[in-house]
Amino acid sequence: QVQLQASGGGLVQAGDSLRLSCTASGRTGNIYTMAWFRQAPGRERELVAAIKWLNDNTHIDESVKGRFTISRDNSKNMVYLQMGSLKPEDTAGYYCAADRVRRMYFARMSSSYEYWGQGTQVTVSS
Repeated sequence: QVQLQASGGGLVQAGDSLRLSCTASGRTGNIYTMAWFRQAPGRERELVAAIKWLNDNTHIDESVKGRFTISRDNSKNMVYLQMGSLKPEDTAGYYCAADRVRRMYFARMSSSYEYWGQGTQVTVSS
């Protein structure tokens, strides 16, 4: 089993930057994909970014492309979401997720990911 812990959220102003971190522990050897999702009140949980654990291939959602980047540190079992030029519409709970299935594409549905962290809140004021 795998445990995920997200951290780094907070209250920032529009235009600011913020870095979220996710630490994986437990039986992490078979993790193939790690991802960041976000969910605002009344909205469906949506994929923000994802990364393949072994080859560093990444996906960034069009809504945040050019502002957000995802990266990993295999030796520390950590994945990061670097967020820049933050907008009020980015306000949401951010969740890290992981899965063991060796897909050739990036799954967009939250149900495709087996392991989930508790989430960290990001609030962007105008």
